[in-house]
Amino acid sequence: MTTTTSEATARGREWLPEARRIVVKVGSSSLTTIRGGISEKALKALVDTLAERANAGTEIVLVSSGAIAAGLAPLGLARRPKDLATQQAAASVGQGLLMARYTQAFTAHGVTVSQVLLTADDLVRRTQYKNAHRALEKLLHLGVVPVVNENDTVATHEIRFGDNDRLAALVAHLVHADALVLLSDVDSVYTGPPTEGGVRIDHVRDAADLDGVRIGSAGKAGVGTGGMATKVEAASIAASSGIPALVTSTAAAARALAGEDVGTWFSVSGRRKPVRLLWLEHLAAVRGTLTLDDGAVRAVGQRHRSLLPAGITAVSGEFEAGDPVEIADQSGHVLARGLVNFSADELPAMLGRSTRDLGRELGPEYERVVVHVDDLVLV
Repeated sequence: MTTTTSEATARGREWLPEARRIVVKVGSSSLTTIRGGISEKALKALVDTLAERANAGTEIVLVSSGAIAAGLAPLGLARRPKDLATQQAAASVGQGLLMARYTQAFTAHGVTVSQVLLTADDLVRRTQYKNAHRALEKLLHLGVVPVVNENDTVATHEIRFGDNDRLAALVAHLVHADALVLLSDVDSVYTGPPTEGGVRIDHVRDAADLDGVRIGSAGKAGVGTGGMATKVEAASIAASSGIPALVTSTAAAARALAGEDVGTWFSVSGRRKPVRLLWLEHLAAVRGTLTLDDGAVRAVGQRHRSLLPAGITAVSGEFEAGDPVEIADQSGHVLARGLVNFSADELPAMLGRSTRDLGRELGPEYERVVVHVDDLVLV
């Protein structure tokens, strides 16, 4: 049954027991000991909760951090490394250990799990997106709990998507989830540090509810990357694009899924969007800028049209076809982001020219828009 935006907006946390498909994200600090190894007790407690819900008929996707953290102890590392190569080595060692524990714990409940490792390209490029969506849909149809993590061993441009909180928000859209639950070692979002008088925020209806709030960073174990700031951002990304979200502690997971009054609930505040547009709007590492004339600014910003080479006056940055770029007016104000169809080396010779002229002179492959409207998001 299709849910309207108004119905989704009105839903509160008490609706969670009725959700048919939920993405649950758990952070490194909730799964590992202070020394960096996997906490068997913490992992078992989480799995007990999720397996009970899965056996009751809810489709669960678990986005789990912890691969790098789990690899620290076997490699003799005291803390999370800062250099990319050592992070990748730790992830390579730790991912297998993490999945072995999940497999053992879920199997005790008669639940099958699978490993799904994703990169940004898997959620942005059309072919990879379709493959990822199809694979996850089939796994869920077969009653499997997919355990998703970023493919840290091969990720570049820093080890992560941003972090697994924001990855979870995009995965929730990828699988058309009913809700997103973000778990950590903190039971709620607070107005400030609880030790300094901060009070719990039980409900966020829009961004204004978070004005003046002091958000914390990474966990005390020193093995996580996001902290509360990225959980709030991920919950906001989900809620602003049609999926309600709950931020709470791993210890409160069972109560959260039962719809009890725990954590911070982010109500739906906007319509669902394609995953690649969410990535462009919130997470993409921009590689360059296209500056437009006034006519192109109106066409893109007001009439939401594709960007043609005739309306571009300047190009800056280093990028290849398919990379994300900013689109700005003559004063430098950024009005959109998009995936560009030509490289920074190709574009200068195309500026101010029609696609018909370019096609005649340079070939049919140049008779295209620079940024298609389907690959463009206003900011």
